[in-house]
Amino acid sequence: MVIKTNEPSLELDLIDLANLFGQHNLEIEHNAQKTSGKVQNYFTVKDSDNGFIQSFSFSYDLDENLSDLEKKSITKKMVKNHLYQILSKLLKTSLPWGSLTGVRPTKLARDMIEKGQTKEYLVAEALEKEFYLSAEKAKLVANILKNQKCIIRNDNLVDLYINIPLCPTRCLYCSFISHQISTLKESEIDEYLDCLEKEFDEVKKIVAEKAYIIRTVYIGGGTPSVLDEKRFERLLKMVSFAVNEFTVECGRADTITEQKLELMKKYGVSRISINPQSFCQATLKRIGRAVTNSQVFEAYSKALEKGFVVNMDFIAGLPGERKATFKKTMQTALELYPHNITIHTLSVKNGAELRWQQEILNEKDVEAMVSLAENILVENGYKPYYLYRQKNQLKGLENVGYFRDEHVCVFNIDSMEETNTIIGVGAGAMSKRVFNIEKKIERQHNDKFLRDYCQKIEKIIEDKRKFFK
Repeated sequence: MVIKTNEPSLELDLIDLANLFGQHNLEIEHNAQKTSGKVQNYFTVKDSDNGFIQSFSFSYDLDENLSDLEKKSITKKMVKNHLYQILSKLLKTSLPWGSLTGVRPTKLARDMIEKGQTKEYLVAEALEKEFYLSAEKAKLVANILKNQKCIIRNDNLVDLYINIPLCPTRCLYCSFISHQISTLKESEIDEYLDCLEKEFDEVKKIVAEKAYIIRTVYIGGGTPSVLDEKRFERLLKMVSFAVNEFTVECGRADTITEQKLELMKKYGVSRISINPQSFCQATLKRIGRAVTNSQVFEAYSKALEKGFVVNMDFIAGLPGERKATFKKTMQTALELYPHNITIHTLSVKNGAELRWQQEILNEKDVEAMVSLAENILVENGYKPYYLYRQKNQLKGLENVGYFRDEHVCVFNIDSMEETNTIIGVGAGAMSKRVFNIEKKIERQHNDKFLRDYCQKIEKIIEDKRKFFK
């Protein structure tokens, strides 16, 4: 689809929404006309295949007394709603998330409640009415809000994120800036840890000066556990904050050893992720994950023995998989019964090798897979507790984290709901300052690539000092 508009600031939002309807030879021209207190949205739709042209017009009131930010929000909502109405009518289809694009549907719903636009017990109905969500997705959002009981809005309560952008190999679907560890010299890995420690020392000063309280620590990547035992211990030693929740991503079971588990226990790690993605060995081979199910089972068993809370990630829509294959994976997951299960919908991003192999993708069953996962997990005692969406996810679907027995990951909630400041350390890490009273968020990104990060570490430290001033 081709989208044109006389409102350049809305162009990307309209394109993102139109893309969720799939490939169609439509040319859509949007023209907004504003008079005092009223906006007219005119759309002209040309079908290149069938040669017809249709026109649509909508109008709505816009209170001139609102702030510029509020006007912008309403304008964006209305033009997307109008485009959604047009495309759903012409293409005779609906989208599970209606006119919503963007990452955080639950944050939007919470904002609606806090602004008095709806009550918590009516939020599902409000989402269906205001944004055309399906009843299933609206109910999912409402349930997640009920399960997010750990939210604390306190500008002195912060989370710490440390990024280790290293992996054993690169998966077919991966778009992260991550380095295959075998391609790096040992001196390059050590240099990265040196620079990480320098930045970390500055973070400790910032925490002391600002009287911050570290709520959670999360070491992600990448696959932090790909580091050998000596370097892994060096990393863990850097974290000297006493917290109740300390998470380390150990996504690839082939990187987990008895000694690394003991080191994590020694340095206060409470949660780890072991991410099979699928229990179908043919799928794992296809996507470049040389991990066997027996390795996953062994690592998981040892992690439980040492008392870790364990999360497992799975992906719906992996190349070559159908609903029956995914169902077997879910049944195996339930036999293991980890504390958390996260269901991702496959996202085909530009930076992933999979982007150039579209012919092996199959979107046919992915909606059924996501629904199956939700139903089977809820039936077996799991509850959804955080949700986010990404661009280029199959069918415009979502990622959902599930928990059992109160084992939520507080960091995931704080991060997705943007309720607390996050201090990011390492290449590709983002720091995010949340000002709850002023209701604003500021962001600062570290350089993504290892070499750039190490070369610019002094500037990165200085920028971080200014950012948290």
